[in-house]
Amino acid sequence: MITPIWRTVAHVGAHPPPDGWRDALATRLGRRPRRVGLWTELAMYGARACLDAAGEVALPMGARLRVTSRRGAWEATRAGLAQLDTGLPMPFTFMQGQPALMLAEVGRCLDWQGDASFMLCRDLARPLALSQLGAGREGLLFGVVEEAFGDVPMRSEWWRLVPTDQAAIDR
Repeated sequence: MITPIWRTVAHVGAHPPPDGWRDALATRLGRRPRRVGLWTELAMYGARACLDAAGEVALPMGARLRVTSRRGAWEATRAGLAQLDTGLPMPFTFMQGQPALMLAEVGRCLDWQGDASFMLCRDLARPLALSQLGAGREGLLFGVVEEAFGDVPMRSEWWRLVPTDQAAIDR
């Protein structure tokens, strides 16, 4: 089987993000994100920073967007469930815990629509390998986004990857 060799065009890691990262995101987008949770803002911040580092104004339409996390939007999910227990209708906080909302907002801040997905996984190497399978010439934007938990800080780490003209033969 022949598999492409991938080239890293850009890699940015904010582990933890710098002070003022939310203000920097708002400045870069020209607006402050509204009605999204911290996890989604972390994803938007890292993805936009990675494309900036790659020198790309927008993610190419044929590229894939893949995001992985060990816990997802844990705080928003926990808060939504707590609000639900009060007997009120499904709170908006519940929506902030949905990965699809994060993917839509990241796509919007990258001026992009296309093949996007989120994978909840403990072994972060597996989602990257899976994401590369069948990706086209416009490549992949791959991110790891984590809220803080315990003594582990927030993380938004992203790679912009494109296949090279070379290929490796798997045996």
